[in-house]
This record gives sequence, C-alpha cells and structure tokens, in this order.
Amino acid sequence: MHKPITIISERNRVFRQRVEVDGLEALYSDVPPVVGGDGSAPDPHDYFDIALGTCKAITVQMYAKRKQWPLEGITVKVQRDDSQERKGVYSLAVTLILHGIEDPEQRTKLEEISHRCPIQRLMTQATVEITTHTE
Repeated sequence: MHKPITIISERNRVFRQRVEVDGLEALYSDVPPVVGGDGSAPDPHDYFDIALGTCKAITVQMYAKRKQWPLEGITVKVQRDDSQERKGVYSLAVTLILHGIEDPEQRTKLEEISHRCPIQRLMTQATVEITTHTE
C-alpha cells in the first residue's frame, strides 16, 4: 500500500487545498470562481484529466525508448466534455503529438500503446472502491 496523499484546506482561501504527496513539492487544487473558488489552481476534474494525459505520455515514451524509436518528445492535449456528467457520461478527447516519429506504422503503434496506460485502464475497466470515515 502506498503512503497516503494528504489534502489540507488553506484557511485563508475559500476552497483552495494544498496537496502533499510524500517527498514531493506541494500541489494545489481550487475551483473556478463560477462555483465560489478563486480559480488559483487546477480543479479536481483537471487533475483527473491530467492523470490520463501524463500516463499516456509516459507510456508512449517508455515504449518508444524500449524499441529505440526516435521519439524526441510528446505533447498530449486532453479536451474535456463534461456537459453530460450528471447523466453519467464524462468524455475526454486525447490528441497525441509525436515529435520525431515520422513512420506511419510507428505512429499507429504508439497510439495503440497509449490506450494501455494504467490510468486509462483504471478509468475504463476497474471497479474503484472508496471508503470514507471521519476522525
């Protein structure tokens, strides 16, 4: 089991939260002004989307490195459509920009590999169990 991630509300900010991940620089989360926050940091939905995009990037980079393909870098764009979220549909459109890969077969394979990233599998195939309690 991993060490817990700690989220601490910042008392001087309305909804801003400081996120502590063991041994790493603090992250922050907030909500947009339209829902009462300051909009000073990514909101929880952004972090959900970020998890997918970064996982796809890392998965593609690891595969290209293992195959010794000339991937110079990757840019991932994640576009969210949450207009149907209350009806149970949350859509993410992902665009991969592969720098240095010109071969069409390699590009196709890297796109396929991106679908195997652990976060995409978690989001689309796993049953996530959440327990919450107070202290």
